[in-house]
Amino acid sequence: MTDKKNKLRSQAWFGKPDKDGFLHRSWTKAAGHPHDQFDGRPVIGICNTFSDLTSCNSHFRTIVEYVKRGVYEAGGFPLEFPVMSLGEAQLRPTAMLFRNLASMDVEESIRGNPIDGVVLLMGCDKTTPALMMGAASCNLPTIGISGGPMLNGKFRGQDIGSGTGVWMMSEMVRAGTMSQEEFTEAESCMNRSHGHCMTMGTASTMASMVEALGMSLPENAAIPAVDGRRNRLAQFSGRRIVQMVKDNLTMDKIMTRHAFENAIKVNAAIGGSTNAVVHLLAMAGRIGVPLTLKDWDDLASELPCLLNLQPSGKYLMEDFYYAGGLPALMKEIAHELHTDALTVNGKTLGENIKDAPCYNRDVITAYEQPFKPAAGIAVLKGNLAPDGAVIKPSASSPHLLKHRGRAVVFEDTEDFRARIDDDNLDVDENCIMVLKNCGPVGYPGMAEVGNMALPKKVLKKGITDMVRISDARMSGTAYGTVVLHVSPEASIGGPLALVQNGDMIELDVPARRLHLDVSDAELATRKLNWKAPEKPERGYVKLYVEHVQQAHLGADLDFLVGASGADVPRESH
Repeated sequence: MTDKKNKLRSQAWFGKPDKDGFLHRSWTKAAGHPHDQFDGRPVIGICNTFSDLTSCNSHFRTIVEYVKRGVYEAGGFPLEFPVMSLGEAQLRPTAMLFRNLASMDVEESIRGNPIDGVVLLMGCDKTTPALMMGAASCNLPTIGISGGPMLNGKFRGQDIGSGTGVWMMSEMVRAGTMSQEEFTEAESCMNRSHGHCMTMGTASTMASMVEALGMSLPENAAIPAVDGRRNRLAQFSGRRIVQMVKDNLTMDKIMTRHAFENAIKVNAAIGGSTNAVVHLLAMAGRIGVPLTLKDWDDLASELPCLLNLQPSGKYLMEDFYYAGGLPALMKEIAHELHTDALTVNGKTLGENIKDAPCYNRDVITAYEQPFKPAAGIAVLKGNLAPDGAVIKPSASSPHLLKHRGRAVVFEDTEDFRARIDDDNLDVDENCIMVLKNCGPVGYPGMAEVGNMALPKKVLKKGITDMVRISDARMSGTAYGTVVLHVSPEASIGGPLALVQNGDMIELDVPARRLHLDVSDAELATRKLNWKAPEKPERGYVKLYVEHVQQAHLGADLDFLVGASGADVPRESH
């Protein structure tokens, strides 16, 4: 073998002249691959999250063929492999429970196979961080391709956004201002093409984070799933990954501290999902970059939101792409970014965005005339959240960002659903709704139930928002004055577990304060009477509950933090 072949991991499988090499090559040839595919060309693993159960990723069978085409054109050898697909719409109790499991699937699939470089096909919310986390633990040359957003929803002459429209219309049905028949009709009008949510939900946010980190080619975030340019991007990505292998352009050279700072700032500018907080913290932990919850507040909480897009604004991802997409938006905040950060195409971020045009200032506003000022995610602390909690001001009601109210407590989601529409529920619009036991350990998995529906008796008064506090997450498509990710969570005995009906709570977002107006002595007494919930007895859920970190650390499994690299394992025969 030549020195070039020795540099490729795959040659430890395919480049050996002995019986082991015979086995590795022969079984691969069963698919019809000719012998010259094993001559030392880079083997590109294409990690595919296609599944009929994950509708966001249902078009990946098409996209993967364009990736393969690009790999072949550049002289590589593409080998597709499946990993667990996490569909937000179907997977119970929450896709977040399985993010870390899928990341393990990705990591071990890469490390255990003859792969020199990786292409990640990701779309639905948790598939993106799961694949990025798993690949980061191996640190091979890697490029990401998102599936792209759906076309705009259309209902009775108006655009409607996935997720956001559901939350809005379901409240209208409960308030009696929309019929059940109209609500059902909207189902077929909202999601009308392949692709993930076309609002700035978690899927669109994480696609934007991948591009902001420099881990995808420019324009990855916003090209609609069914636009032919999405396939073209996939083909270009297939070509590029082969060169990345030749250049040994590994993930740690791109996903630096500066890259993560860029991503946090871009998240503020797009009005991105609060879910990006836990995902970027976990990704940074895998690649070995120091990143904390405090960084989110320090770096970007005062940055403006420039993107007029649901749930914070009016438009949808299709409009964002036509307006210039993420490159145009990043150009507006270029002075806030580390423009010398390296990206997967071998150019700096600054080089990628310097000539990016904006075609619609209603969608992408200028930095000097922002859609919303000081709209980055805010990190709250206080005796109710000693390790922190988050709120998204751009999706909140301004008059509630400083509020004091009486707690109305729900012990879990079942308690909430059983009582929320009870006419005897002692609640009004000035109260603060508190939901417990929905964090990483408590649900388990930290479900998207933090954007609690308002009580029917409050909705009927025309009220559309109340302060809500929980250790849960909320969908990136959701909106409202919702405090999330309270850490430590209730199920491990955090202060949230001790809140009782009638307690007064103070929310002061400008001061970054979340305070339970109960004395330390009283809380200590309540803690003595607190009982921890029962824990699962077997399977992955048991492993998860025993090892998951709290939200302020990214909710990764403690034994997965850090990286193991991609050294070639010992022979299998």
